[in-house]
Amino acid sequence: MTGPRIVVAPDKFKGSLTAQQVADAVARGIRTTIPHADVVEFPIADGGEGTVQMMLARGWEQVDCAVTGPTGDIVDAAYAFLDGCAVMEMSAAAGLALVPGGPTSKSASDSTTFGVGEMIADALNRGADRIVIGVGGSATTDGGQGALRALGAVVHAGGATFDSIDPRLVSTDVVVVCDVDNPLTGPTGAAAVYGPQKGATPHDVGILDAHLQLWADQVESATGHDARYLPGAGAAGGLAFGLAAVLRARLVPGIDFMLELTGFDEVLADTDLVVVGEGSLDAQSLHGKGPIGVARAARKQGVTVVAAVGRSEVSDDEARAAGVSDIYTLTSYEPNVDVAMREAARLLHIVGEHIGNRYAEP
Repeated sequence: MTGPRIVVAPDKFKGSLTAQQVADAVARGIRTTIPHADVVEFPIADGGEGTVQMMLARGWEQVDCAVTGPTGDIVDAAYAFLDGCAVMEMSAAAGLALVPGGPTSKSASDSTTFGVGEMIADALNRGADRIVIGVGGSATTDGGQGALRALGAVVHAGGATFDSIDPRLVSTDVVVVCDVDNPLTGPTGAAAVYGPQKGATPHDVGILDAHLQLWADQVESATGHDARYLPGAGAAGGLAFGLAAVLRARLVPGIDFMLELTGFDEVLADTDLVVVGEGSLDAQSLHGKGPIGVARAARKQGVTVVAAVGRSEVSDDEARAAGVSDIYTLTSYEPNVDVAMREAARLLHIVGEHIGNRYAEP
């Protein structure tokens, strides 16, 4: 007996479960009620945390390398590799979680993206001709200067020169995946908006922004063009700026690019139902975050989409307009949010059973 084909494509439940763990729990629940269903687990990420895991789940190779962490210590980083394409998260080398003891004013001012450049160099050594860098969770506000130094740039008080940057990058497609549109500098720039969450005091923010202004001037002088106001240049403390201005990296929105890279349209072929998910479905989600990007792709192929989420702050009409026909929330099974987060796997299994009962063929 052939059952329905159901694709379970959730994002992570932040602070609770990884995207893969969410997919596992929901899929097990569905299989309990529809044993003959063809259930495909397709955990997603939109360029931030979980991006490498998304690729590994699709069969990409994990590459491990030791690089310089944000505060100068050596850290173990990993990225995904397949057929000349490397997919990495900058946070693996320069993330907030790698700051010993947590972020401080000093780490906010001194943290470097040097290790990101080392990861890029490692991928080049493996023969990569495309390097995709997901940004998010950055500890740094160095404008990508550290990464470029690791790749051969020469930076000094009088300016910067990029002639000695690794020549292999000329023929390498560098892609920065981000969902922010902040410029590098100014009141909506990298230092002002993201500096405080990295430990920067108001005084630090002013100094960091001034340093970014100077860095942008040096880059403009060396390259002949000004990229500081490029939408998204402020992503990851300005790493996006450095890579775009010097390496001509492309800045692309997250989930649509990741779905294209992993061939999600082909996965949707002959699919009857898609289950998306994330910890909180809210107004921010509706602006193109992971689950809504998946819903948009599924709707184009006429596939029904339901959501399994921790909690929802969107109306039924808003959800339907975004392509989601039904929402299952963990808080409807367990009103205590702390308990729901702690027991998310068990509750998602129950949600999966209910989805299976609802969408089982008669």
